[in-house]
Amino acid sequence: MRVGCFTALLSQMPLDQVLAKLKGLNISTVELGTGNYPGDPHCKLSMLDNKTALKEFKQKLADNGVTISALSCHGEPLHPNADIAKANQETQRKSILLAEKLEVPVVIDFSGCPGDSDTAKYPNWVTSPWPPHYQELLKWQWEKKALPFWSKRAKFASDHGVKIAIEMHPGFLVYNPETMLRLRNEAGPSIGCNYDPSHMFWQGIDPIAAVRVLGDSIFHVHAKDTQIYNVNLPGTGVLDMKLYTDEKARSWIFRTCGYGHGAEWWKEFVSTLRMYGYDYVLSIEHEDTLMSPEEGLTKAANFLNDLIIRDAPSAPWWIENTSA
Repeated sequence: MRVGCFTALLSQMPLDQVLAKLKGLNISTVELGTGNYPGDPHCKLSMLDNKTALKEFKQKLADNGVTISALSCHGEPLHPNADIAKANQETQRKSILLAEKLEVPVVIDFSGCPGDSDTAKYPNWVTSPWPPHYQELLKWQWEKKALPFWSKRAKFASDHGVKIAIEMHPGFLVYNPETMLRLRNEAGPSIGCNYDPSHMFWQGIDPIAAVRVLGDSIFHVHAKDTQIYNVNLPGTGVLDMKLYTDEKARSWIFRTCGYGHGAEWWKEFVSTLRMYGYDYVLSIEHEDTLMSPEEGLTKAANFLNDLIIRDAPSAPWWIENTSA
């Protein structure tokens, strides 16, 4: 296991400076945005049509001893606005093709959320099983919109040797382990998840217990924390609609690693990930409104570098070497 960084938090820096900064933090693995919500400050999809630029990009990473854990194009591929959906889907498609050329195994995205009809303007996230029309709408969204798109896209990704990691996030069809596993079971094994424990915390889901539910569907992991403010929770519950910058009034906010939960929790988290077969990257994502990106990144890197399990486990010598 190793610590990585989602470089969108350093979008104001050119790639050369980003790599130099990360080296000083003992980070040699990056997750790169390729468009949609993360933007593409450090990795351009135009490299697909420019062999020289692609070669130079790969050489720059190699010269700095840096590998890519994932390409990220978090967007809304099921948006009812056809123009938005088409643009987001195309960014995802090209991201898969670029991942193939860069030999990156994972592309990260959101599942997206349809509207309530083919003429809708905005997504419609169903959050209640009653009145009955909500069940009808949810069935339509899955069967007529989500599964046809994601089944085809899963095959496309598989054909190009790439896996798609869906980040569970409220507001989209896939927001918890149950909906994640439904999409994987119906669209195919090249669909899995980008696991962000902070999104579980604020839904009231134990992120460590959820690892046991998700098992081998975890393709990539974001390192981000959440702090719950019990003093505000009774007024809003976990679905708090106040702006993230209204920290005093919110029931929860995102925190950099270690500021929502301490080392003991994170040690159990990484241990459970390994127990269930995940031994890849913890990619730092900074969304802590109480810290600058650079300070949040530095604190998270120092915190995680001290507690991740780097070496492969050895055989249980105390069993094999014990005399009968």
